[in-house]
Amino acid sequence: MRKVVILNKKEGETPLRALESFRIKHKEYKDLKMTYAGRLDPMARGVLVILVGEEIKNKEKYLGLDKEYDFEVLFGFTTDTYDILGKVTKTRNLIVTKENLEKIIKKELKNFKGKFVQSYPMYSSKTVSGKKLFQYARNGEDVEIPKREVCVKNLKLNKLRRVGSDVVKKSIIKRINKVEGDFRQKEILKIWDRVIEKEIYYFVASFKIKCSSGTYVRGIANSLGENLSVPALAWSIKRT
Repeated sequence: MRKVVILNKKEGETPLRALESFRIKHKEYKDLKMTYAGRLDPMARGVLVILVGEEIKNKEKYLGLDKEYDFEVLFGFTTDTYDILGKVTKTRNLIVTKENLEKIIKKELKNFKGKFVQSYPMYSSKTVSGKKLFQYARNGEDVEIPKREVCVKNLKLNKLRRVGSDVVKKSIIKRINKVEGDFRQKEILKIWDRVIEKEIYYFVASFKIKCSSGTYVRGIANSLGENLSVPALAWSIKRT
């Protein structure tokens, strides 16, 4: 019986669903106390650390570990969740060459290395006055968004590619339909259907990042776009 189980959370799953699926498959863990150390958003996939039995008492140790991710950023859209599972708030067609965009991205990355203060996304499980931020967001309530110091130890641009609007649209529909639970999927898909233009290209950049605990990768994607004055969001996130 292992004290620590490493799961590969699928895109669309919640961490709780991934844990429950493991219990069903491995009957010997059925009656044991289990929890996950470090959640992943529904659209994120990859390494999910599960603690078993007495090891749960050491949860803070695991939460404090550095993380590594492969992630992609889609340019041309911003959403209220900073990923594709959100309402589109800004759109813009980029009239720029691949070479020029790659150049300005690389130049901007230096501003995301080392220690800096990052705001929590409004659609996150961070608690303020006993209520999670996403609950304030859904109810349209104002709240002072908390911040925390994070540290990015390495951030590298791997590749920049062009993707056709038809491919973007099909991928979004397919991936959002994987999501379990109530995440406004129907409303969000209607918005995406309306804002994606036909027969144009969008840019997707892939990155690798090593960062401190508590760093929101989708927040990095959103902030990168803000700094470049271009709408941007996390197209995909994989914790490695």
